[in-house]
Amino acid sequence: MFFGKPSPKAPPYDRLDRIEKKLDLIMDHLGLVPPKPDYENEIKELKRKGNQIQAIKRYREITGAGLFEAKNYVDQL
Repeated sequence: MFFGKPSPKAPPYDRLDRIEKKLDLIMDHLGLVPPKPDYENEIKELKRKGNQIQAIKRYREITGAGLFEAKNYVDQL
């Protein structure tokens, strides 16, 4: 069920994933584009200087992302 009540034993990250998916659907429906993050230039500069590990670390500090997500983000820049 799309908007069903979550299981009380569902881990919090499952609930957050569902909330993020719902928000993405709403934004798509309304034609809204999320703003570019302010930290993107800082991360790009670290990567350009050859400090990929520092770029990943800084992305994680700013966003709270996991290692895998941060590495993918920096790799895609």
